[in-house]
Amino acid sequence: MWQTLPLWPARASTLAGRTDALMIFMLAVTGFFTVMIFILILVFALRFRRTRNPIVTHIEGSNALEAAWTLIPFGIFMVMFIWSAGIYMTWAQPPPNAEEVFVVGKQWMWKFEHPEGQREIDQLHVPLGRAVRLTMISQDVIHSLFLPEFRVKQDVLPGRYTTTWFQTTKPGSYHLFCTQYCGTMHSGMIGEVVVMEPAAYQAWLSGGNAEGSLASTGQKLFQQLGCTTCHRFDTQGRGPNLLGLYGKPVLLDDGRTVTADDNYIRESILTPGAKVVAGFKPIMPTFQGIVNEEQLLSLAAYLKSLSQPERRQPGSNRPAEPPHPASAPARSR
Repeated sequence: MWQTLPLWPARASTLAGRTDALMIFMLAVTGFFTVMIFILILVFALRFRRTRNPIVTHIEGSNALEAAWTLIPFGIFMVMFIWSAGIYMTWAQPPPNAEEVFVVGKQWMWKFEHPEGQREIDQLHVPLGRAVRLTMISQDVIHSLFLPEFRVKQDVLPGRYTTTWFQTTKPGSYHLFCTQYCGTMHSGMIGEVVVMEPAAYQAWLSGGNAEGSLASTGQKLFQQLGCTTCHRFDTQGRGPNLLGLYGKPVLLDDGRTVTADDNYIRESILTPGAKVVAGFKPIMPTFQGIVNEEQLLSLAAYLKSLSQPERRQPGSNRPAEPPHPASAPARSR
């Protein structure tokens, strides 16, 4: 019955049912108290209207009444808080084995790139039943990615990566919108998510015109930019050794410790003097205006590949070859 109601999108992700249940509960609670308040206003207006001049009993105080109107709303609000916090914590922590997709929003299109090298515009293919993590950034203004059937919405910001994730439960095509006004063609910034059976998704992923994996593209760019000159895999480099860097803590020259995540890598490439690694000099030039957002994503993917353990090729007992250790683009300090 619920599927046929207007303004009630189909549920196509693991979080959709939990989100809807919370929303229904909150609507029921607020609806109940709204109706009750209006009924009480009507009853009191009729019973104590001025023409009847009723005798009203004066109440000096009631501890039980005060406790009731304090504890009952508090209990209801705590149920809402704990329930919504549980959903938020699940949404905020993507599963470690999630399929990763990189997203660049720009006026007025969505650009998706898979680690295997497949690129899409305004259309995203994902496997059924597997968690998908989206790492997103805007090339110009603030956008917002909204997938109504998955109950997922996340702002996409210029200059900073944001993430969201979902796990699909039904194959099919689903809506994709931008819900942040981003210019004259905002209404046309739409697309679709195509959920495919795992076998069909693998066939789609291995076909097409992919020009190598995202990490291999980042490796080539890393070498073209001359990053290997300073970032070596020995102690002779003028920049930090980037092998195994991603996801690890980094000690800075000002005593702070930061984590080498996507935002750290991006800042290190565009504003290398912002966070200088302890023991190195701030000699790395900025690449602001030299590399675009897609290239930054490929460089970050290359750094991640330098930190990943060996993986075996599908259908083979031989370990898959990791990208050639050239070095990665973080900071020539």
